[in-house]
Amino acid sequence: MNSQSSIETGIEAIRSYLKSLPASPGVYHMISANDEVLYVGKAKALKNRVSSYTNFDSLPIRIKRMVSMTRRMEFITTHTEADALILEASLIKKFKPRFNILLRDDKSFPYILIREDHDFPQIMKFRGSKKTKGKYFGPFPSAGDVNRTIAILQRAFLLRNCSDHYFANRTRPCLQYHIKRCTAPCVGKVSKAQYAEQVEFASDFMEGRSRQVQKNLTKKMQNASENMDYELAAQYRDRIKALTSIQSKHEMNFDLGNCDVVALVQKDGVTCIQVFFYRSAHNLGSKSYFPRHHAEDDVSSILSAFLAQFYQTKPIPHKIVLNHDLDESVLLAEALEKRIGHRVDIKQPKRGKYRQALDFAEKNARNALDFHLAQSSTLQKMRDALCDLFDMEEAPKRIEVYDNSHISGTNMVGAMIVEGEEGFQKNAYRKFNIKTAKESDDYGMMREVLTRRFKKTLENGQGIGSENWPDLLLIDGGLGQLNACLEVLEDLGIKEHLTIVSIAKGEDRNAGREKFFMPEKNPFQLPVNDPVLHYLQRLRDEAHRFVVGAHQTRRQKSAQASPLDDVKGIGAKRKKALLLHFGSAKAVKAASIKDLMKVEGISQSIAEEIYSHFHDA
Repeated sequence: MNSQSSIETGIEAIRSYLKSLPASPGVYHMISANDEVLYVGKAKALKNRVSSYTNFDSLPIRIKRMVSMTRRMEFITTHTEADALILEASLIKKFKPRFNILLRDDKSFPYILIREDHDFPQIMKFRGSKKTKGKYFGPFPSAGDVNRTIAILQRAFLLRNCSDHYFANRTRPCLQYHIKRCTAPCVGKVSKAQYAEQVEFASDFMEGRSRQVQKNLTKKMQNASENMDYELAAQYRDRIKALTSIQSKHEMNFDLGNCDVVALVQKDGVTCIQVFFYRSAHNLGSKSYFPRHHAEDDVSSILSAFLAQFYQTKPIPHKIVLNHDLDESVLLAEALEKRIGHRVDIKQPKRGKYRQALDFAEKNARNALDFHLAQSSTLQKMRDALCDLFDMEEAPKRIEVYDNSHISGTNMVGAMIVEGEEGFQKNAYRKFNIKTAKESDDYGMMREVLTRRFKKTLENGQGIGSENWPDLLLIDGGLGQLNACLEVLEDLGIKEHLTIVSIAKGEDRNAGREKFFMPEKNPFQLPVNDPVLHYLQRLRDEAHRFVVGAHQTRRQKSAQASPLDDVKGIGAKRKKALLLHFGSAKAVKAASIKDLMKVEGISQSIAEEIYSHFHDA
């Protein structure tokens, strides 16, 4: 189909919906011939918004291309425009349409949790739904920030970080007590009331009452000194120092309450958005984002789309401070208020402490963007070199690397890691628990992994040319692995659409002596000091790290597995009762129905189920 014909078909497809569309708020999908969602948009009046796409000559080039690819549309009406904004952001995160501004981040933020389900509460890092009873502090931008803060809180408040099982089985203080990170409540070195005071001080500090906490600790230090208990006084002194250290951890630590400070900067067509998290008078740190957008997208559109998607999964503060005007600030605030149930103030300050915090965020955003551009430039040079080395038509945008791991054929796992234009895409990594390959059959494992990866992709309509289609496959292995992969690609009819290279470890497995194998080419090596070789080694090593981790996890689960796990009606409580009564799973397996019924919680029907599971095979 020629270009003009595609344009006319696209406009006609859009026009066919206009008669039945309401003039009410809602969300629309623009969908291609192969069912790819090209764009998700919201509208105050669906009919008016969709009709604007039929005025083809007035559209930007990018939108013209989208219209020419459109073959059908789908619509969802909503009660209000704010509801449409919430739904639009949710659908963009789900479908990741190529013509939308896209926030490429789906990780939840970690918190610090002080549990309240134990007489001596534990302090711990927490990520996920907040089902555990306790006090949550955060969000923190990274696990590293949480770990550093917990370490300092332990020095200041001496709270335990051990599990309840470890706590219950201690007979003498552990190392944390001896390095003055815990008061050893497990062995009675501190009373319940004294430990509760430590917890209260820690909670007060994290909730912003740091001055009162320091004042109390200072008073205790002075009292200990007056009573000539200099060792205790020194302990309080060290705890006060730890508090000072956490307060001065960040260069700018404004008392902004529950607030996110968001700064957007641009350079060379790339946007960096830096988000600083302030909670209870503490600066918890920041994170940089580089949303995908098109050159003609304006700052307001980028920032609005980012915030709508960002707060789909992230905690919504009471205040959001921006360094740019937002055309839809009132609408966005209304949408966020609907989600969270409290007022959300979105503002662009010109002076005062909020402006100072914003200036600091802008400075960090510029530094992060400069580093990102320098890193991207280096990465692009490496990809250009790969284009020449592997005789590709253009530099690869998506590289997939495959590796397998097992020990004597047990717990066999395959893995795929992905590097995109901006580095490793960890949310795209996949692991494959090998199901059909025979034990220790490395070639069979590779065939299974490639088959499962590409067969499923093709069945889902995400074939050649889609966003998740790779340009280059790197296989950890030699000629045998390469041939096994080529068989799969040929059977699926995609061999001609992929560049595939296998990397064999060098003699004596020495790094720098790797051999490269490609279809219909002689094996070759690269000079030991070649930067491209180092780049390929880094890709291979990342795949190896990931697959070994997946293999170790599976092996640990296998080692902890019990024959009772597969018995219908046996949960953790009954399994524990059976093992305590009989001493081992082997003894449970040999027990009679009458003996099984002697265990608390095991009825006759359950005993018969257990007996038949082991004897009716």
